Amino acid sequence: MFRSVDEVAARLAKTGYLASPAVATSVFLADRLGKPLLVEGPAGVGKTELAKAVAEVAGARLIRLQCYEGVDESRALYEWNHAKQLLRISAGRDESWDETRTDIFSEEFLLPRPLLTAIRGDDPKVLLIDETDKADVEVEGLLLEILSDFQVTVPELGTITATRRPFVVLTSNASRELSEALRRRCLFLHIGFPDEELERRIVRLKVPGLGAALAESVVRVVGALREMELRKVPSVAETIDWARTLLALGADTLDETVVRDTLGVLLKHQDDILRAAAKLDLDAV
Repeated sequence: MFRSVDEVAARLAKTGYLASPAVATSVFLADRLGKPLLVEGPAGVGKTELAKAVAEVAGARLIRLQCYEGVDESRALYEWNHAKQLLRISAGRDESWDETRTDIFSEEFLLPRPLLTAIRGDDPKVLLIDETDKADVEVEGLLLEILSDFQVTVPELGTITATRRPFVVLTSNASRELSEALRRRCLFLHIGFPDEELERRIVRLKVPGLGAALAESVVRVVGALREMELRKVPSVAETIDWARTLLALGADTLDETVVRDTLGVLLKHQDDILRAAAKLDLDAV
């Protein structure tokens, strides 16, 4: 998809995703080497948006597996359309079981889920396995065959192998440690909070009506909040939300009243809001 690291950065920027050199390099290598990209970091720093941006610049279909506790093979890989199978069995009462069984375990009755969908067909795809760390450990075993050989075994149909490999992005908030076997199959990228210069560029891009001076103040205040001992420090997504909030309120500068009244956009816990209101010194930032 990409001929150079600079091309990755330039094409992603056209979608509104400003990639750091490390991000652009990782995307380029994942594409060139045909390896899945494991992206780890705190929530709200652009891990999911990276997969969406890659799909957009590649003209690829984005296929998303949202992981959660309890997700299993039937939600991730495939399942059979049991209602349709029962109707087929009822309609073929005069047939032998061997004839019926051959029919009901065919493509017509298969319901592909994200992992199977991603390796079928010749069209370009980006497979996003989102919040991998929230899935049970057993699900990682299911991912190993997909990420190693890009194939899936359906006992009734045999092995289905990808004719065109998808670009794979796995995201993790590091709420639990992923297995070494899974990590070995991936290139690794950590996305942390951006530096002030990059975050200012992101804010100006995402909130074009915001003045340069106010954008700089927003980034500095968010940076000060991140240095506090809070339960949940503000992410880049929340920086953008705060900038949009200030624009909607018609604020030209940051003062104590505006900051106090809008801290709930940045912070999501009352004890964090109280601590920030007590400790934040606008004159110092």
